[in-house]
Amino acid sequence: MRVVSIVGARPQFVKACVISAALREQGIEEVLVHTGQHYDAHMSQIFFDELKLPKPAYDLGIHGGHHGDMTGRMLGAIETILIEQKPDRIVVVGDTNSTLAGALAAAKLHVPIAHIEAGLRSFNRQMPEEINRLLTDHLSELLFCSTNAGVSNLAKEGILAGVHLVGDVMMDATLSMLKVAQVRSVFLKTLGVKDGVYSLATVHRAEKTDDPK
Repeated sequence: MRVVSIVGARPQFVKACVISAALREQGIEEVLVHTGQHYDAHMSQIFFDELKLPKPAYDLGIHGGHHGDMTGRMLGAIETILIEQKPDRIVVVGDTNSTLAGALAAAKLHVPIAHIEAGLRSFNRQMPEEINRLLTDHLSELLFCSTNAGVSNLAKEGILAGVHLVGDVMMDATLSMLKVAQVRSVFLKTLGVKDGVYSLATVHRAEKTDDPK
């Protein structure tokens, strides 16, 4: 079996480290495509180096511009790759423009789509990621959900076939790198924080970071 996997943004590189390893363990040929959505070395190459990700078979170098422009350029490039590679399936992860471009290209060519992290919803269609999630899920044949809430969300939208509750791939990635982090990380010492007595939160949505309240 041959699959084309689409990555392009920082979180997808983290998830790909365990997805790619799992595919290889099953003897599945993976053609890894990096759209270039995140291209800065600290947002892209560092993850390939530290997570031991295979070098992408294709690096499209597509980034910048408005959402529609970026997604359209990715769509055309991925379509060309799918025609050339003739995969049995395409694997897309998460909710980025790269995710939607891969799903659209595959759907037009009748290549079955597997969506990892399916069913997640913010219920805010002002967020471009929400549109990407909705469309990708409704195009996919296999929908791998990280939580029961994801399964429930899909059911409410009439998606019942091909839905699987598989757990959180980010937890898999965290566990796979835990020993390395324990040896190399200096953050606890730098911040003067003791192990087990702090909480870490990331806040990056524009709706939160751009509103002082």
